[in-house]
Amino acid sequence: MLILTRTTNDQIPTLVGMSKAAFDSDVAVGASTEGGPPEYDSAEWHVEMMNQGHLFTATVEGTIVGGAVLFEDENNPSFMYVGRIFISPHFFRKGYGMELMKQIEAINPNVTMWCLDTPVWNQRTNNFYKKIGYTEKNRDEETIFYQKGSL
Repeated sequence: MLILTRTTNDQIPTLVGMSKAAFDSDVAVGASTEGGPPEYDSAEWHVEMMNQGHLFTATVEGTIVGGAVLFEDENNPSFMYVGRIFISPHFFRKGYGMELMKQIEAINPNVTMWCLDTPVWNQRTNNFYKKIGYTEKNRDEETIFYQKGSL
């Protein structure tokens, strides 16, 4: 079973490596080059996210399999923005992404509106978010914006 907890300092190097590997793997699903969202490979940024309470670590039987960055709306506790999730490519296709999203929702029972976005070109993430109940609300040339629930 996947467990989601707030990240600790000793987990940062592993999470940064997993974030880099996960986002760099997007070249297999449409990215033109390796890369990811801003600071996806920065230890300093991950430490900042941890210190602000936004970074979470996903483990299975004590092994780190991925992470998540979550942002609560300070003015509306019913709203949460999923800044990013990532699973190490070593653990792809085992259902951990789905379990991670279930845990995100479970540890935030007061949230009724979930929002996130993902690149238009990334069919893997677009299919995944639709599969777990997110609906497209808007898009521009580069990004599709999804939501789940209501306020």
